[in-house]
Amino acid sequence: MRLDKYLKVSRLIKRRTVAQEAADGGRVSVNGVTAKPSREVKPGDIIEMSFGAKKVRVEVLSVQETVRKDDAPSMYRELTGE
Repeated sequence: MRLDKYLKVSRLIKRRTVAQEAADGGRVSVNGVTAKPSREVKPGDIIEMSFGAKKVRVEVLSVQETVRKDDAPSMYRELTGE
């Protein structure tokens, strides 16, 4: 699944266009490499995002085309202090 779509489906970012802009702006990396919106994401990948002073680091647990809002957090695990 594309990175921008994954960020939207998992609700890490609310809109796909915002996810595309973040990736194009160099604020999103996958496995330590700055990623483009079209980058394929698979389980086990580490996604890092920075928004101003806030940094978010998550591990992809599952990739699904559609998911209910309540189940979206089960698609990733937030990593802290690693």
